[in-house]
Amino acid sequence: MGCNNASVTPTAERTIPVRRVDIDFDSASIPRHYMADGMVASHVVTVLSCLFPSGEDFFVDSVRHYRDRVTDPELRRQVTAFVGQEAIHSREHRAVNDALGRLGYPTATIDRNVTVALRTLRRLLPPPMRLAVTAALEHYTATLAYLLLSDPAVEGMALAPEIRAIFTWHAIEEFEHKAVAFDVYQLVSGNHALRSITMRLTTVGFLIAVAVGTVQSLLSDPDARHPRALLASLRASRSSPFVSRALWSRIRDYHRRDFHPDDHDDPELLERWVDRLFGPAGEMVGSLR
Repeated sequence: MGCNNASVTPTAERTIPVRRVDIDFDSASIPRHYMADGMVASHVVTVLSCLFPSGEDFFVDSVRHYRDRVTDPELRRQVTAFVGQEAIHSREHRAVNDALGRLGYPTATIDRNVTVALRTLRRLLPPPMRLAVTAALEHYTATLAYLLLSDPAVEGMALAPEIRAIFTWHAIEEFEHKAVAFDVYQLVSGNHALRSITMRLTTVGFLIAVAVGTVQSLLSDPDARHPRALLASLRASRSSPFVSRALWSRIRDYHRRDFHPDDHDDPELLERWVDRLFGPAGEMVGSLR
């Protein structure tokens, strides 16, 4: 696979701090259906959280595989910070998943299924395609992060403070390191066709994983056995910002040949949130270790 000129272009400087966050997840304080949209939204978010621990490990392995090929000192620094941030995300999502499991969600089963699926991908896919999958999913997480940070309605959807904390902190850091996997991919491959095809395949796999996991999770919920309640919750989910045309348009932008994650930068938004959570009087300063 031919390389493009990314291998000779200096990497843009980015601040990617590794915050030692340690959130206390108390199952007793988290409502069973902890999302404002109700039952279905709570199960979808739980499934997303279950995708993260093994998913983050997959991302780290895919990028770290090429660390010796990265000679640009700025990109090497960013790769190290990326690995540090993702490792802590994985740990904290395992903790919240354990708490949600105590509420009755089948998080251990879903996590096990995700682990097996990603282990199979590691075995079947060559390293360049694993990195392309990582870059594609990092675009998904950065896009979802932008929506969470920029739309006040999305911020208020989580009723439990612990859930809001983990997702807003995670969103900040996804936005901070959104270009790292992409820049490494451009360095070691830069193959646009592979990047675009992999995004299409990854989208199908991601949507299937969320759908199957959500059905599996709902089957464990006694409230979902009442058709009227289930249908009302499904109707509420249809108006969610997470299924908006604007979000999917931003996702599809990835297919542009000249796309770069920094095309969707918003440093002022990021700065406001970093100050809100981790400034001198930040909401999550007490969670830093």
